[in-house]
Amino acid sequence: MKIILNFLSDRGSKYAVSGRSVTSKLGASDFIKDLKRNKKFSKATHNTWALILSNGIQIKNDDGEAGAGAIMLRMIETAELYDHIVVVTRWYGGTHLGGDRFRHIKTCMDTYISTL
Repeated sequence: MKIILNFLSDRGSKYAVSGRSVTSKLGASDFIKDLKRNKKFSKATHNTWALILSNGIQIKNDDGEAGAGAIMLRMIETAELYDHIVVVTRWYGGTHLGGDRFRHIKTCMDTYISTL
């Protein structure tokens, strides 16, 4: 499991990104459960995640951050990062970020992918 904590912050919101290789939806669920065993991640406002399996099946969960999973899927597909779940975690800081939240998700994804 790879975790990049307190990677980015904006107007009180903080972001982290994490992921690992998985080969099924069950593996993705297990990863999310493992991540949320950490109290910090279980208290996060959003744990948005995406995964493309090697057979082409796309799985995502916006976790209340509408539209974020679709952005993550596109980035995973462009990077050809199959059988690998990526989770962008956000702790809401009290100020709405509007469209900037998508820019931050992209930044988290770019950073994660570049470290692989």
